[in-house]
Amino acid sequence: MSKIILDLCGGSGSWSKPYLDAGYDVRVVTLPDNDVCTYQPPEEEIYGILAAPPCTKFSRACWQIPRSERDFVEGMRCVRACMNIIWKVQERGANLKFWALENPDGYLTRFLGYPVFSFQPWMYGETDFRATKRTMLWGYFKAPRKTVLKRTIPFVSPYSRPAGDGNQDDAFINRKWALVDAAERAKTSLHFARAFYLANSEESPVLGEESPAQNTKGICHTAPNTGSTQAGVPASARA
Repeated sequence: MSKIILDLCGGSGSWSKPYLDAGYDVRVVTLPDNDVCTYQPPEEEIYGILAAPPCTKFSRACWQIPRSERDFVEGMRCVRACMNIIWKVQERGANLKFWALENPDGYLTRFLGYPVFSFQPWMYGETDFRATKRTMLWGYFKAPRKTVLKRTIPFVSPYSRPAGDGNQDDAFINRKWALVDAAERAKTSLHFARAFYLANSEESPVLGEESPAQNTKGICHTAPNTGSTQAGVPASARA
């Protein structure tokens, strides 16, 4: 029987595509066919869960919307639904080989605490407009090894902010980011997806070894320069 992967709020299924290509039973839970807020996970044993709740309410790329005007209640509705599914599956015996929740750099840290892993897609060989998208992961998983250690692409903004005086150098503006629609921007880099699969699959030679993400058990992370510890998923998110 094929191992089941749940891809919550998966959109096009780009994050889970390497699992699908490898023969896993990938179930993409995404609108319009499936609503993560009403979805009930199957009773069969599930191998892993990927979750990418909408980032609109949290992303700093939406710089024009002040924090005081963001609908965090609506934003957390999908985050909470994803976590409830993960918790429900884990309560059967904590048998998940991995689970990971993804969101771009933004205000979600104020709800879930510090992420256990962060990256930019260029670190995995991405060269298109997604290359500089700062992304954070919470969860219990093997950290995918970064394959590009020296940055060679320009230091451009992951979003396009108006130049102000009109004299901003084009090299510092990611113009294609503003030209594609939100669905295209939300897609996970296939370079990163492949690296994540290699670190978190039955075929992985490193599966079972400790990684930075699992050294923290995927639930806590020490805040830089403070010595304080933030819960990866607070109890209040379960409400």
